[in-house]
Amino acid sequence: MIMKKNMNKSGKGFLHEINKNKVLYLMFLPTAIWYLLFRYLPMAGIVVAFKNFNYRDGLFFSPWIGLKNFEYLFNSGKLWSVTQNTIVYNVSFLALYLFFSMFIAILLNEINNKHFKKVTQSMLILPYFVSWVVVSAFVYNFFNFEHGIVNNLLESIGMGRVNLVTQAEVWPFLLSFLYIWKWIGFGSVIYLAAISGISQEHYEAAKIDGANAFQQIFYITLPELKSTTIILALLGLGRVMRGEFDMFYNLIGNNGLLMDKTDIIDTMVFRALMGSSDFGMASAGAFYQSVLCFIIILTSNYLVKKYEANSALF
Repeated sequence: MIMKKNMNKSGKGFLHEINKNKVLYLMFLPTAIWYLLFRYLPMAGIVVAFKNFNYRDGLFFSPWIGLKNFEYLFNSGKLWSVTQNTIVYNVSFLALYLFFSMFIAILLNEINNKHFKKVTQSMLILPYFVSWVVVSAFVYNFFNFEHGIVNNLLESIGMGRVNLVTQAEVWPFLLSFLYIWKWIGFGSVIYLAAISGISQEHYEAAKIDGANAFQQIFYITLPELKSTTIILALLGLGRVMRGEFDMFYNLIGNNGLLMDKTDIIDTMVFRALMGSSDFGMASAGAFYQSVLCFIIILTSNYLVKKYEANSALF
């Protein structure tokens, strides 16, 4: 009887919660449906990684072949290098993104001129909406070896011209710059929202105690942003094995001279898929990425939970 009573109470509480916040749940419904259709249901396709997929037998009736689809990754001789590139690039991107987003948000928050602040925010977030296809066109025109404005400027100050097609050592710096340029506006908006949630009483008390702007930032703003930074870092680490495919493929393409420095798992698997149309091999590469992402996010969350429990995701 007690168990039945508790079940009824729990069910009633759940229905009451739905009815109480039905507007919020209706607003969330499109997002939930999108994730269900495009994130959770497609997970059934993971079986392709262990099958010899063909259109006649379909997804679930194609013959099982065990781990043979993974042989391409391990026998290619490039698995370690592309995995290393993927991790190094994404960790670097994440660190730069967090630092510069926070830095820009703090600077914008200290600006008193509202019109200048709005114009600056708009200019910073504009690159977020620019396609990587367009960015690649601008980059190769700006760095054109003979007529590019960047190379002309470098030559005018006594430096050598840069040939993006052959000089692989330039790309790690250029890719990092372009990533920050594109995402810094979006990240600064998140940090500005977090800063706006800090109680103004802290700043007023600091001013009464004689703290200047830098001291207020160091002792109030930065500590208050710690939880936001940790959450963003955990979310970023959750996809650290998922390279920015659009950026790498549109900027690098199939240039073999740049592969050692710029090839990541996504581009390697994509080229192999386009060359052989082997869906099983492509699925094996995605499965390899997902497993590593799963291990990284669990490890990262465990460490955060151990030292800063309130900031952990779960």
